Amino acid sequence: MMTTPRPTVPRQIWVLVAAAFVIAVGYGLIAPVLPEYARSFDVGVTGASVIISAFAFCRLVFAPVSGRLVHLLGERPTYLTGLFIVACSTGACAFAQSYWQLLVFRGLGGIGSTMFTVSAMGLLVRLAPVRARGRVNGLYATAFLLGGIGGPIIGGLLAGLGMAVPFLVYAVALLIAMAVVYFQLRDVGGKPAGQGAAHAAMTVREALAHRTYRAALGSNFANGWSALGVRVALVPLFVTAFGGGPGLAGLSLAAFSVGNAVALTLGGRWADVRGRKPLVLAGLLITGIATAALGLSESVAPFLIVSTVAGLGSGLLNPPQQAAVADVIGSRRSGGTVLAGFQMMSDVGAIAGPILAGALAEHVSYAAAFAVTGAISLLALPAWLRAPETLVVPEQSAAHTAEGGSEAGSDPAGDGRVSGTHGPPPPAHDDHRR
Repeated sequence: MMTTPRPTVPRQIWVLVAAAFVIAVGYGLIAPVLPEYARSFDVGVTGASVIISAFAFCRLVFAPVSGRLVHLLGERPTYLTGLFIVACSTGACAFAQSYWQLLVFRGLGGIGSTMFTVSAMGLLVRLAPVRARGRVNGLYATAFLLGGIGGPIIGGLLAGLGMAVPFLVYAVALLIAMAVVYFQLRDVGGKPAGQGAAHAAMTVREALAHRTYRAALGSNFANGWSALGVRVALVPLFVTAFGGGPGLAGLSLAAFSVGNAVALTLGGRWADVRGRKPLVLAGLLITGIATAALGLSESVAPFLIVSTVAGLGSGLLNPPQQAAVADVIGSRRSGGTVLAGFQMMSDVGAIAGPILAGALAEHVSYAAAFAVTGAISLLALPAWLRAPETLVVPEQSAAHTAEGGSEAGSDPAGDGRVSGTHGPPPPAHDDHRR
């Protein structure tokens, strides 16, 4: 029996991965100094927190508009514009003369951030070979993870030169990344040409007809709640319950990152071989159980072990669920609003999770807060159990993929109905470089 060779990762993907690393390092540069920089404008802790929340709030609110811009302008112009907005607004933060100016500049940064996030996801969908989508999403997420680890270290060193310096360095780094993407991705993700219905942009209504997309919305909400929200906001407070401090909180976040980095690489590769669905199910199960167990930890060693396991679960979950969404959209169609909806669920979880879990921790117990957080991940399992597998084997791809249609097999709606085709059958391979 002949084995299909593993597809190579296109050069353009590596450009996006490198840009993601630079972006993550830059964000990490300003993270350690931003709260204190905000307080230098004679505001309290609440005022500093609002500066941080403004970025996330603008990301969430502007996400649907970003998806629409991808439809109108194309992925590459939207990506470059988003980077430019973040670069300019970040540089402007260094020269802010008042608290309100800083607030506006950070809000603009959130708008630019969601523009390049949604468009980058669209470029990954368009460029990644079908059987490398898991690996590509794993690479992209790993770049952000490693950049997020290294950035705060560099930022802490730069802060000694003045709190405005990290903002300026980040702005320059973004402009360099923007120039590299501009020249290296000239022929990719431009303004969509007028096309027939087969190539029309996928709408959210179409995507919601697919069980896999609906399942991915739930799992991404759970991941945002747990990994991006509660882990960051609640863990540093929880460690004080058994005599820990900032050092132990940092070790916990590092342990999570180690587990996450290992699983991102392995999970991405396995998702291209074993399918998206098994990895998502495993990731949700591990994340749910490990997160709930965090609240039962009573000493340092078990706490760090469980943190690492939670990182493994999150790393197993992310690449395959993103690859599954890409499978639903297909590489021949734009899916800006579909991807924006997917991203918004993570942002909503990251905002709602710390608030609700924090209230539980304050009025009930930390164990209850982590138990509910773990339950959110487990509640996403049933939808994935009912969802179809979206990875198409090579022998079936030509027969099942309609021109401009979903690449999720012969049942693109995921509801048991076999869809018709639009136009002539596609070529045996997909030219992802067009």
